[in-house]
Amino acid sequence: MAAVRLDQLRKVYPNGHVGVADASFEIADGELLVLVGPSGCGKTTLLRMIAGLESISGGTLSIDGRVVNEVAPKDRDIAMVFQNYALYPHMTVAENLGFGLKLRGHKQADIDRRVAAAAKTLELEARLASRPAALSGGQRQRVALGRALVRDPRVFLLDEPLSNLDAKLRLSMRVEIARLHRQLKATMIYVTHDQVEAMTLGQRIVVLDGGVIQQIDTPMAMYEKPANLFVAGFIGSPAMNLIRGTLRRQGTWRLAGAYGEWVLGDTLADPAWQAWIDREVVLGVRPEHLQPRDAGEAALHAQLEVLEPVGNETFLNLRCGELVLISRVAPDALPEPGNLVPLGLAHRHLHLFDATDGARIGT
Repeated sequence: MAAVRLDQLRKVYPNGHVGVADASFEIADGELLVLVGPSGCGKTTLLRMIAGLESISGGTLSIDGRVVNEVAPKDRDIAMVFQNYALYPHMTVAENLGFGLKLRGHKQADIDRRVAAAAKTLELEARLASRPAALSGGQRQRVALGRALVRDPRVFLLDEPLSNLDAKLRLSMRVEIARLHRQLKATMIYVTHDQVEAMTLGQRIVVLDGGVIQQIDTPMAMYEKPANLFVAGFIGSPAMNLIRGTLRRQGTWRLAGAYGEWVLGDTLADPAWQAWIDREVVLGVRPEHLQPRDAGEAALHAQLEVLEPVGNETFLNLRCGELVLISRVAPDALPEPGNLVPLGLAHRHLHLFDATDGARIGT
């Protein structure tokens, strides 16, 4: 396997559009790193630059210390798994798995050995004689993974490999990819627009927006301390509640806006908040940290509009004036839609952001 290093990597198209702006980070040997962001954010462009399928406008790309900016894709020792399976319909699973090795001139005995090993790893041994039309979506995706696996490349690149699968198959294939990574200890770079995939698969996550890296961190560190408003709103399902208002300090910390004035508590200790008194900020509250309380302990009251039961938890869709809020609660003793619900804030889990540039305030 190999480490991959990006140093000020940049992609500018002929029309002047910046697809990727000065990306700098390193993927450690054996790491599974996820590139995540909305459509058009530059994540697939960045992956294709690493693969050699997209030219590099500036900066350097190194694999195991070797600069590969001008190296042809076939000479980078990288295997890529695409969104569509791209299997040959007239070939069997075994032939699909071994076709790339055949093109590279490997001997048949070596091809057979590698195909057998990949089929065992991916539990495809019973389907080696089948053609793609006879396979399920999950099996086809495993064949696409196996075609990369047989090459024993230094780096695996996966471009939204699960987006064509239904919800149940996506879940099982996420587990499959995580298991495969642990087994192979392979260097993997995985692209997705699905932040749940990013959180569950990635050892680290790179969040992009508009071609610019917004934050690089472990999944839980990013969830607990988003670097800016974009990351706060993108990472987490349901998304973080973001409330604009004026920060005040009148005995206790308060947030004032068109919805009234909320009491945030008097135990907030981050000294950076002091500089923002009487200034406009955005308060961030995760749905699990906005909970029904007794009326006397409530920071605010909101009308319940819709209940969304999802089994082991329920989402409360609420409205406070013009504000739309969401709370994640246990599925018992639920209020009725239309009722006014007193809500409390988990003071130790509040986030504060600059209302102008979106940057996080404090640690």
